Amino acid sequence: MLPYGRQSITEDDVEAVVAALRSDWLTTGPQVDGFEADLAKWAGGVGCAAVSNGTAALHVAYAAAGVGPGDEVVVPPMTFVATASSAVALGAKIVFADVEEETFTLDPAAVAAATTSRTRVVSAVDYAGHPADYDALRGALDGSDALLLADAAHSIGASYKDRPVGTLADLTTFSFFPTKNLTTAEGGAVAATDPRLLERARRFRNIGLVRDRNEQRWPDEGGWHQEVHEFGLNYRLPDVLCALGRSQLRRLDGFLARRAELVARYDEALADLPGVLTPGRRSWARPAWHLYPVRILDGRRREVYDRMREAGIGVQVNYIPVHWHPAFADLGYRRGSCPVAESFYAQELSLPLYPTLSDADQERVVDALAAALHGRTARPAAA
Repeated sequence: MLPYGRQSITEDDVEAVVAALRSDWLTTGPQVDGFEADLAKWAGGVGCAAVSNGTAALHVAYAAAGVGPGDEVVVPPMTFVATASSAVALGAKIVFADVEEETFTLDPAAVAAATTSRTRVVSAVDYAGHPADYDALRGALDGSDALLLADAAHSIGASYKDRPVGTLADLTTFSFFPTKNLTTAEGGAVAATDPRLLERARRFRNIGLVRDRNEQRWPDEGGWHQEVHEFGLNYRLPDVLCALGRSQLRRLDGFLARRAELVARYDEALADLPGVLTPGRRSWARPAWHLYPVRILDGRRREVYDRMREAGIGVQVNYIPVHWHPAFADLGYRRGSCPVAESFYAQELSLPLYPTLSDADQERVVDALAAALHGRTARPAAA
């Protein structure tokens, strides 16, 4: 089965991990600081806090923003469920706002309609690696105290109007799962433009511990003393995985360039194929292209998915609209509330996209898609 996404691991990555294993620090050591500094360079110089995974990054960011019971968090439904569920874990009420046609990122007009005096955070999602329209989203929040969060799980290295992802929102979250644009095996990070938010994020990911004597309530207990003023969790990312991330970051430019090349090849190969639409993009965006989401027309997505899977092509669907999950249905959320996202979901199919995808394997994907659209199943590749 040709996967829809996979990691790219080299001997340099392996050597970096082995060196960390042989060092004096397996966690909370110099590789963590180094990884955060390296990430900040990709985030326009904005400070970053490394955490254990992308879901943890969202939880940490919402906690840093002060999200709690009685607050509302605006979320698009076209995302992985964690964008919403991590705010629910802090007691927030989720308000779903629809997405725009073409990019399927959060619609600023829908945000303006959804924002109330109880809105604490508006979470934009850079779907497939295409940045949301952050200037328009800022405009939609005029007069509101809500913070803007960028869920950039798909978009590290992307830019919006020549500004890098990481600088566009008050808080930005990254994911380093193996299928993402770089990996730490499991991992994530939070970037914050306000140093106070960054400090709150770092404290929450470290169980809420306060070690600075100037901030402690009882600073004279002894050199061992540490305090918890607000509850946090252990979301630390260990040195071993940070070493892998630092090695991967050295190749991120190459990863992004190869993804862009593969996207251009898909665009050309599928331009005249009936029954399929290629992903849209805005002139002001330089996407990172984590996904290549096509739309299968005429209600044939399930048929095409099944035929391509039978042909050994690991296509995927990204994502089930969040409000359709039973956990949200049980809270009273109903289908039909976000028609653009729901219509897109009915058509969406992610084709394989990763830096080590060969030109020949990409041609195999295109041939299998063409066969499926003609009602045939392509023969799986020989083992």
